[in-house]
Amino acid sequence: MSQLIDRRLSGKNRSAVNRQRFLRRFKAQIRKAVGEAVSERGVSDLERGEEISIPSKDLNEPIFHHGEGGRRDVVSPGNREFVKGDRIDRPQGGGGQGGGGGSPDGEGMDEFVFELSKDEFLNYFFEDLALPDLVKKQLTATPEIKRVRAGFTSDGNPSSLHVVRSMKQAIGRRLAMGAGPRRALREAEEALAKLEAEGKGDSEDAELLREEINRLNARIAAVPFIDTWDLRYANRVDKPQPTSQAVMFCLMDVSGSMDEERKNIAKRFFMLLYLFLTRSYERIDVVFIRHHTVAKEVDEDDFFTSRETGGTVVSSALDLMHEIVTERYPSGQWNIYAAQASDGDNWAEDSPRCREILVNGILPLVQYYAYVEIKAEHPQTLWHEYETVKGMYRHFAMQRILNLEDIYPVFRKLFRKKEAAA
Repeated sequence: MSQLIDRRLSGKNRSAVNRQRFLRRFKAQIRKAVGEAVSERGVSDLERGEEISIPSKDLNEPIFHHGEGGRRDVVSPGNREFVKGDRIDRPQGGGGQGGGGGSPDGEGMDEFVFELSKDEFLNYFFEDLALPDLVKKQLTATPEIKRVRAGFTSDGNPSSLHVVRSMKQAIGRRLAMGAGPRRALREAEEALAKLEAEGKGDSEDAELLREEINRLNARIAAVPFIDTWDLRYANRVDKPQPTSQAVMFCLMDVSGSMDEERKNIAKRFFMLLYLFLTRSYERIDVVFIRHHTVAKEVDEDDFFTSRETGGTVVSSALDLMHEIVTERYPSGQWNIYAAQASDGDNWAEDSPRCREILVNGILPLVQYYAYVEIKAEHPQTLWHEYETVKGMYRHFAMQRILNLEDIYPVFRKLFRKKEAAA
Protein backbone atom coordinates (compact mmCIF):
# COMPACT_ATOMS: atom_id res chain seq x y z
CA MET A 1 0.00 0.00 0.00
CA SER A 2 1.41 3.38 -0.99
CA GLN A 3 1.91 6.01 1.67
CA LEU A 4 2.12 9.69 0.87
CA ILE A 5 3.97 12.00 3.22
CA ASP A 6 3.12 15.68 2.88
CA ARG A 7 6.34 17.56 3.58
CA ARG A 8 5.11 20.91 2.38
CA LEU A 9 5.86 23.79 4.71
CA SER A 10 2.95 25.36 6.51
CA GLY A 11 1.64 28.37 4.64
CA LYS A 12 1.06 31.79 6.04
CA ASN A 13 -2.65 31.08 6.36
CA ARG A 14 -2.32 27.90 8.42
CA SER A 15 -4.51 29.40 11.16
CA ALA A 16 -7.16 30.60 8.71
CA VAL A 17 -9.67 27.98 9.89
CA ASN A 18 -9.34 29.05 13.52
CA ARG A 19 -9.62 32.70 12.48
CA GLN A 20 -12.84 32.06 10.55
CA ARG A 21 -14.25 30.16 13.54
CA PHE A 22 -13.36 33.09 15.77
CA LEU A 23 -14.98 35.59 13.39
CA ARG A 24 -18.19 33.54 13.31
CA ARG A 25 -18.32 33.49 17.11
CA PHE A 26 -18.02 37.26 17.45
CA LYS A 27 -20.13 38.13 14.43
CA ALA A 28 -22.41 40.46 16.38
CA GLN A 29 -19.55 42.60 17.71
CA ILE A 30 -17.90 42.69 14.30
CA ARG A 31 -21.07 43.81 12.57
CA LYS A 32 -21.54 46.55 15.14
CA ALA A 33 -17.96 47.77 14.64
CA VAL A 34 -18.36 47.66 10.87
CA GLY A 35 -21.47 49.82 11.07
CA GLU A 36 -19.73 52.36 13.31
CA ALA A 37 -16.80 52.55 10.89
CA VAL A 38 -19.03 54.17 8.25
CA SER A 39 -19.73 57.16 10.47
CA GLU A 40 -16.16 57.56 11.70
CA ARG A 41 -14.16 57.22 8.50
CA GLY A 42 -13.50 59.55 5.66
CA VAL A 43 -15.08 58.97 2.26
CA SER A 44 -11.80 57.87 0.68
CA ASP A 45 -10.84 55.18 3.23
CA LEU A 46 -14.11 53.30 3.64
CA GLU A 47 -12.68 50.11 2.18
CA ARG A 48 -9.65 49.55 4.41
CA GLY A 49 -9.59 47.02 7.29
CA GLU A 50 -10.87 47.72 10.77
CA GLU A 51 -9.70 47.19 14.33
CA ILE A 52 -12.30 45.30 16.35
CA SER A 53 -12.51 45.30 20.16
CA ILE A 54 -14.15 42.39 21.96
CA PRO A 55 -15.48 43.11 25.50
CA SER A 56 -13.84 40.94 28.12
CA LYS A 57 -17.15 39.52 29.33
CA ASP A 58 -17.74 37.99 25.89
CA LEU A 59 -14.39 36.20 25.84
CA ASN A 60 -15.18 33.88 28.75
CA GLU A 61 -15.83 30.27 27.82
CA PRO A 62 -18.95 28.71 29.35
CA ILE A 63 -17.99 26.12 32.01
CA PHE A 64 -19.73 23.73 34.41
CA HIS A 65 -19.10 24.36 38.10
CA HIS A 66 -20.73 23.88 41.49
CA GLY A 67 -23.54 26.31 42.13
CA GLU A 68 -24.52 27.86 45.42
CA GLY A 69 -26.21 25.79 48.15
CA GLY A 70 -26.28 22.03 48.65
CA ARG A 71 -24.24 19.81 51.00
CA ARG A 72 -20.98 18.12 50.10
CA ASP A 73 -17.98 16.68 51.91
CA VAL A 74 -14.46 17.90 51.22
CA VAL A 75 -11.07 17.07 52.73
CA SER A 76 -9.00 20.08 53.74
CA PRO A 77 -5.52 20.10 55.25
CA GLY A 78 -5.34 21.47 58.79
CA ASN A 79 -3.44 24.61 59.79
CA ARG A 80 -2.95 26.80 62.87
CA GLU A 81 -6.60 27.85 62.90
CA PHE A 82 -8.35 24.60 62.04
CA VAL A 83 -7.84 21.06 63.33
CA LYS A 84 -9.62 17.76 62.75
CA GLY A 85 -13.36 17.96 63.47
CA ASP A 86 -13.75 21.74 63.08
CA ARG A 87 -16.59 23.00 60.94
CA ILE A 88 -15.76 25.62 58.35
CA ASP A 89 -18.33 28.28 57.57
CA ARG A 90 -19.69 28.34 54.07
CA PRO A 91 -18.01 31.13 52.03
CA GLN A 92 -20.14 34.15 51.29
CA GLY A 93 -21.41 34.35 47.71
CA GLY A 94 -21.03 31.81 44.96
CA GLY A 95 -17.93 30.18 43.63
CA GLY A 96 -16.55 30.69 40.23
CA GLN A 97 -13.43 32.14 38.86
CA GLY A 98 -12.22 35.63 39.39
CA GLY A 99 -12.27 37.68 36.26
CA GLY A 100 -9.97 40.40 35.16
CA GLY A 101 -9.74 43.54 37.21
CA GLY A 102 -12.01 46.43 36.46
CA SER A 103 -10.81 49.62 34.90
CA PRO A 104 -9.60 52.45 37.14
CA ASP A 105 -12.24 54.85 35.86
CA GLY A 106 -15.04 52.46 36.72
CA GLU A 107 -16.01 51.69 33.10
CA GLY A 108 -15.76 48.39 31.26
CA MET A 109 -12.50 47.75 29.42
CA ASP A 110 -12.02 45.91 26.12
CA GLU A 111 -9.36 43.31 26.72
CA PHE A 112 -8.94 41.83 23.26
CA VAL A 113 -8.36 43.73 20.05
CA PHE A 114 -7.82 42.25 16.60
CA GLU A 115 -7.81 43.64 13.10
CA LEU A 116 -10.01 42.65 10.19
CA SER A 117 -8.31 42.52 6.81
CA LYS A 118 -9.70 44.58 3.96
CA ASP A 119 -11.47 41.58 2.41
CA GLU A 120 -12.92 40.40 5.74
CA PHE A 121 -14.12 43.92 6.49
CA LEU A 122 -15.86 44.28 3.13
CA ASN A 123 -17.36 40.78 3.40
CA TYR A 124 -19.10 41.75 6.63
CA PHE A 125 -19.87 45.15 5.17
CA PHE A 126 -21.90 43.79 2.29
CA GLU A 127 -23.12 40.52 3.74
CA ASP A 128 -26.71 39.60 2.76
CA LEU A 129 -26.97 42.48 0.26
CA ALA A 130 -27.97 42.27 -3.40
CA LEU A 131 -29.53 44.26 -6.17
CA PRO A 132 -33.25 43.45 -6.05
CA ASP A 133 -34.89 41.57 -8.92
CA LEU A 134 -31.73 41.15 -10.98
CA VAL A 135 -32.94 38.97 -13.84
CA LYS A 136 -31.35 37.74 -17.02
CA LYS A 137 -33.13 39.92 -19.52
CA GLN A 138 -31.05 39.08 -22.55
CA LEU A 139 -27.65 37.70 -23.23
CA THR A 140 -25.14 40.39 -23.96
CA ALA A 141 -23.97 40.93 -27.53
CA THR A 142 -20.42 40.22 -26.39
CA PRO A 143 -20.78 37.45 -23.83
CA GLU A 144 -18.13 37.12 -21.20
CA ILE A 145 -15.53 34.46 -21.92
CA LYS A 146 -14.37 32.21 -19.14
CA ARG A 147 -11.48 29.73 -19.38
CA VAL A 148 -12.68 26.28 -18.29
CA ARG A 149 -10.98 22.88 -18.06
CA ALA A 150 -11.38 20.61 -21.07
CA GLY A 151 -9.39 17.45 -20.34
CA PHE A 152 -5.78 17.00 -21.53
CA THR A 153 -3.86 17.59 -24.69
CA SER A 154 -0.53 16.32 -26.08
CA ASP A 155 0.89 19.79 -26.64
CA GLY A 156 0.83 22.95 -24.68
CA ASN A 157 2.67 25.42 -22.56
CA PRO A 158 5.27 23.94 -20.15
CA SER A 159 3.55 25.77 -17.29
CA SER A 160 0.41 23.69 -17.90
CA LEU A 161 2.24 20.35 -17.87
CA HIS A 162 0.25 17.77 -15.90
CA VAL A 163 2.85 15.61 -14.18
CA VAL A 164 0.56 12.86 -12.88
CA ARG A 165 -1.17 12.40 -16.21
CA SER A 166 2.21 12.36 -18.03
CA MET A 167 3.58 9.68 -15.69
CA LYS A 168 0.48 7.53 -16.17
CA GLN A 169 0.94 7.84 -19.92
CA ALA A 170 4.64 6.83 -19.62
CA ILE A 171 3.78 3.76 -17.50
CA GLY A 172 1.23 2.61 -20.06
CA ARG A 173 3.65 3.10 -22.94
CA ARG A 174 6.42 1.18 -21.16
CA LEU A 175 4.06 -1.70 -20.40
CA ALA A 176 2.87 -1.83 -24.01
CA MET A 177 6.35 -1.59 -25.58
CA GLY A 178 7.92 -4.11 -23.20
CA ALA A 179 5.15 -6.73 -23.12
CA GLY A 180 6.32 -8.67 -26.23
CA PRO A 181 10.05 -8.75 -25.40
CA ARG A 182 9.32 -9.75 -21.77
CA ARG A 183 7.13 -12.63 -22.90
CA ALA A 184 9.84 -13.77 -25.36
CA LEU A 185 12.47 -13.37 -22.62
CA ARG A 186 10.51 -15.60 -20.25
CA GLU A 187 10.15 -18.26 -22.94
CA ALA A 188 13.89 -18.10 -23.80
CA GLU A 189 14.89 -18.32 -20.14
CA GLU A 190 12.60 -21.33 -19.62
CA ALA A 191 14.03 -23.07 -22.71
CA LEU A 192 17.61 -22.40 -21.55
CA ALA A 193 16.81 -23.71 -18.08
CA LYS A 194 15.37 -26.86 -19.64
CA LEU A 195 18.52 -27.46 -21.74
CA GLU A 196 20.75 -26.91 -18.74
CA ALA A 197 18.64 -29.37 -16.73
CA GLU A 198 19.16 -31.93 -19.46
CA GLY A 199 22.96 -31.37 -19.38
CA LYS A 200 23.02 -29.52 -22.71
CA GLY A 201 24.17 -26.17 -21.35
CA ASP A 202 27.20 -26.15 -23.67
CA SER A 203 25.27 -26.99 -26.80
CA GLU A 204 24.85 -24.67 -29.78
CA ASP A 205 21.11 -24.20 -29.02
CA ALA A 206 21.97 -23.05 -25.51
CA GLU A 207 24.39 -20.43 -26.87
CA LEU A 208 21.75 -19.17 -29.28
CA LEU A 209 19.28 -18.87 -26.40
CA ARG A 210 21.81 -16.88 -24.34
CA GLU A 211 22.36 -14.48 -27.26
CA GLU A 212 18.59 -14.10 -27.62
CA ILE A 213 18.25 -13.42 -23.89
CA ASN A 214 20.94 -10.71 -24.05
CA ARG A 215 19.28 -9.14 -27.06
CA LEU A 216 15.87 -9.12 -25.37
CA ASN A 217 17.30 -7.60 -22.18
CA ALA A 218 18.94 -4.85 -24.20
CA ARG A 219 15.68 -4.22 -26.04
CA ILE A 220 13.74 -3.94 -22.79
CA ALA A 221 16.34 -1.62 -21.31
CA ALA A 222 16.16 0.62 -24.38
CA VAL A 223 12.55 1.54 -23.66
CA PRO A 224 12.79 5.14 -22.35
CA PHE A 225 11.39 5.90 -18.91
CA ILE A 226 9.55 8.92 -20.24
CA ASP A 227 9.23 10.16 -23.81
CA THR A 228 7.96 13.34 -25.36
CA TRP A 229 4.93 11.33 -26.53
CA ASP A 230 4.01 10.79 -22.88
CA LEU A 231 3.72 14.46 -21.98
CA ARG A 232 0.21 15.66 -21.31
CA TYR A 233 -0.90 19.22 -20.72
CA ALA A 234 -3.98 20.55 -18.97
CA ASN A 235 -6.28 21.83 -21.65
CA ARG A 236 -8.43 24.90 -21.17
CA VAL A 237 -10.88 26.36 -23.64
CA ASP A 238 -12.84 29.57 -23.86
CA LYS A 239 -16.46 29.07 -22.89
CA PRO A 240 -19.02 31.84 -23.34
CA GLN A 241 -20.81 32.64 -20.10
CA PRO A 242 -24.36 33.97 -20.10
CA THR A 243 -24.31 37.28 -18.27
CA SER A 244 -26.84 39.78 -17.09
CA GLN A 245 -26.33 43.41 -17.80
CA ALA A 246 -27.05 45.96 -15.13
CA VAL A 247 -26.61 49.68 -14.78
CA MET A 248 -26.89 51.80 -11.65
CA PHE A 249 -27.72 55.49 -11.83
CA CYS A 250 -26.41 57.57 -8.92
CA LEU A 251 -28.23 60.92 -8.66
CA MET A 252 -26.83 63.36 -6.11
CA ASP A 253 -28.22 66.78 -5.23
CA VAL A 254 -25.36 69.30 -4.90
CA SER A 255 -27.49 72.46 -4.68
CA GLY A 256 -26.84 75.28 -2.22
CA SER A 257 -29.24 73.82 0.36
CA MET A 258 -27.01 70.74 0.54
CA ASP A 259 -24.38 72.05 2.96
CA GLU A 260 -21.07 70.28 3.50
CA GLU A 261 -22.48 67.99 6.19
CA ARG A 262 -25.31 66.83 3.95
CA LYS A 263 -22.99 66.39 0.99
CA ASN A 264 -20.65 64.36 3.18
CA ILE A 265 -23.50 62.03 4.15
CA ALA A 266 -24.59 61.69 0.50
CA LYS A 267 -21.03 60.95 -0.64
CA ARG A 268 -20.59 58.28 2.04
CA PHE A 269 -23.85 56.65 0.95
CA PHE A 270 -22.83 56.61 -2.71
CA MET A 271 -19.30 55.45 -1.86
CA LEU A 272 -20.83 52.49 -0.01
CA LEU A 273 -23.04 51.81 -3.01
CA TYR A 274 -20.11 52.02 -5.42
CA LEU A 275 -17.98 49.64 -3.33
CA PHE A 276 -20.88 47.22 -3.05
CA LEU A 277 -21.50 47.19 -6.81
CA THR A 278 -17.87 46.86 -7.91
CA ARG A 279 -17.19 44.14 -5.33
CA SER A 280 -20.33 42.07 -5.85
CA TYR A 281 -20.87 42.21 -9.62
CA GLU A 282 -18.38 41.61 -12.40
CA ARG A 283 -20.26 43.46 -15.05
CA ILE A 284 -22.19 46.56 -14.10
CA ASP A 285 -22.20 50.09 -15.43
CA VAL A 286 -22.44 53.01 -13.04
CA VAL A 287 -23.71 56.38 -14.28
CA PHE A 288 -23.01 59.37 -12.04
CA ILE A 289 -25.29 62.40 -12.26
CA ARG A 290 -24.82 65.58 -10.23
CA HIS A 291 -27.46 68.26 -10.29
CA HIS A 292 -28.46 71.67 -8.96
CA THR A 293 -30.58 73.62 -11.42
CA VAL A 294 -28.79 71.79 -14.23
CA ALA A 295 -27.98 68.09 -14.28
CA LYS A 296 -24.73 66.78 -15.67
CA GLU A 297 -23.34 63.32 -16.23
CA VAL A 298 -19.87 63.19 -14.66
CA ASP A 299 -17.18 60.63 -14.03
CA GLU A 300 -16.46 59.03 -10.69
CA ASP A 301 -13.84 61.57 -9.69
CA ASP A 302 -16.02 64.62 -10.40
CA PHE A 303 -18.99 63.01 -8.71
CA PHE A 304 -17.19 62.75 -5.38
CA THR A 305 -14.87 65.77 -5.53
CA SER A 306 -16.42 68.54 -7.67
CA ARG A 307 -17.52 71.63 -5.69
CA GLU A 308 -19.94 73.04 -8.27
CA THR A 309 -23.25 74.16 -6.73
CA GLY A 310 -26.32 76.30 -7.46
CA GLY A 311 -30.11 76.33 -7.08
CA THR A 312 -32.34 73.24 -7.02
CA VAL A 313 -34.30 71.67 -9.85
CA VAL A 314 -34.48 67.95 -9.13
CA SER A 315 -36.41 67.18 -12.31
CA SER A 316 -33.32 68.08 -14.36
CA ALA A 317 -31.55 64.96 -12.99
CA LEU A 318 -34.57 62.74 -13.67
CA ASP A 319 -34.90 64.10 -17.22
CA LEU A 320 -31.22 63.42 -17.86
CA MET A 321 -31.48 59.88 -16.46
CA HIS A 322 -34.51 59.14 -18.66
CA GLU A 323 -32.66 60.49 -21.68
CA ILE A 324 -29.60 58.32 -20.99
CA VAL A 325 -31.72 55.20 -20.44
CA THR A 326 -33.55 55.79 -23.71
CA GLU A 327 -30.34 56.31 -25.69
CA ARG A 328 -27.92 53.80 -24.15
CA TYR A 329 -29.67 51.29 -21.90
CA PRO A 330 -32.80 49.73 -23.47
CA SER A 331 -34.86 48.27 -20.66
CA GLY A 332 -35.42 45.04 -22.58
CA GLN A 333 -31.72 44.22 -22.38
CA TRP A 334 -30.56 45.92 -19.20
CA ASN A 335 -31.42 45.64 -15.52
CA ILE A 336 -31.70 49.30 -14.57
CA TYR A 337 -31.36 50.62 -11.01
CA ALA A 338 -31.24 54.09 -9.56
CA ALA A 339 -30.37 55.67 -6.22
CA GLN A 340 -31.15 59.32 -5.54
CA ALA A 341 -29.91 61.40 -2.60
CA SER A 342 -31.22 64.86 -1.78
CA ASP A 343 -32.22 67.00 1.16
CA GLY A 344 -35.67 67.20 -0.44
CA ASP A 345 -35.58 70.99 -0.68
CA ASN A 346 -36.97 71.57 -4.16
CA TRP A 347 -39.03 74.19 -5.90
CA ALA A 348 -42.69 73.60 -5.07
CA GLU A 349 -43.61 73.60 -8.76
CA ASP A 350 -40.88 71.14 -9.63
CA SER A 351 -41.70 68.36 -7.14
CA PRO A 352 -44.98 67.36 -8.88
CA ARG A 353 -43.06 67.23 -12.15
CA CYS A 354 -40.55 64.88 -10.52
CA ARG A 355 -43.39 62.58 -9.57
CA GLU A 356 -44.72 62.64 -13.14
CA ILE A 357 -41.33 61.83 -14.62
CA LEU A 358 -40.92 58.91 -12.25
CA VAL A 359 -44.40 57.50 -12.78
CA ASN A 360 -44.64 57.99 -16.52
CA GLY A 361 -41.02 57.72 -17.62
CA ILE A 362 -38.55 56.08 -15.28
CA LEU A 363 -40.25 53.56 -12.98
CA PRO A 364 -41.76 51.47 -15.82
CA LEU A 365 -38.18 50.96 -17.08
CA VAL A 366 -36.23 50.24 -13.90
CA GLN A 367 -35.94 47.22 -11.62
CA TYR A 368 -35.53 49.26 -8.44
CA TYR A 369 -35.42 52.92 -7.44
CA ALA A 370 -34.20 54.07 -4.03
CA TYR A 371 -34.54 57.59 -2.67
CA VAL A 372 -32.81 58.81 0.50
CA GLU A 373 -33.65 62.16 2.03
CA ILE A 374 -30.69 63.50 3.94
CA LYS A 375 -30.76 65.34 7.22
CA ALA A 376 -34.12 66.96 6.81
CA GLU A 377 -35.74 67.69 10.18
CA HIS A 378 -39.17 67.35 8.61
CA PRO A 379 -40.18 65.65 5.36
CA GLN A 380 -39.83 68.08 2.47
CA THR A 381 -42.03 68.61 -0.56
CA LEU A 382 -40.13 66.03 -2.58
CA TRP A 383 -40.70 63.44 0.14
CA HIS A 384 -44.46 64.08 0.12
CA GLU A 385 -44.61 63.72 -3.66
CA TYR A 386 -42.55 60.53 -3.56
CA GLU A 387 -44.84 59.03 -0.89
CA THR A 388 -47.54 58.97 -3.53
CA VAL A 389 -45.18 57.15 -5.89
CA LYS A 390 -44.27 54.62 -3.20
CA GLY A 391 -47.92 53.65 -2.84
CA MET A 392 -48.11 52.92 -6.56
CA TYR A 393 -44.88 50.97 -7.17
CA ARG A 394 -43.45 48.20 -5.00
CA HIS A 395 -40.00 48.63 -6.48
CA PHE A 396 -39.76 52.21 -5.28
CA ALA A 397 -38.18 52.61 -1.82
CA MET A 398 -37.48 55.67 0.28
CA GLN A 399 -35.62 56.22 3.53
CA ARG A 400 -34.39 59.13 5.62
CA ILE A 401 -30.85 59.61 6.88
CA LEU A 402 -30.63 62.02 9.79
CA ASN A 403 -26.99 61.56 10.80
CA LEU A 404 -23.85 59.61 9.97
CA GLU A 405 -24.88 56.66 12.14
CA ASP A 406 -27.97 56.12 9.97
CA ILE A 407 -26.05 55.55 6.72
CA TYR A 408 -25.14 51.90 7.16
CA PRO A 409 -28.51 50.69 8.57
CA VAL A 410 -30.39 52.57 5.82
CA PHE A 411 -28.09 51.18 3.15
CA ARG A 412 -28.63 47.62 4.38
CA LYS A 413 -32.38 48.16 4.56
CA LEU A 414 -32.49 49.36 0.94
CA PHE A 415 -30.35 46.59 -0.55
CA ARG A 416 -30.96 43.62 1.74
CA LYS A 417 -31.58 40.31 -0.01
CA LYS A 418 -35.20 39.31 -0.11
CA GLU A 419 -34.63 36.00 1.63
CA ALA A 420 -32.47 37.78 4.27
CA ALA A 421 -35.12 40.41 4.82
CA ALA A 422 -37.89 37.81 5.18
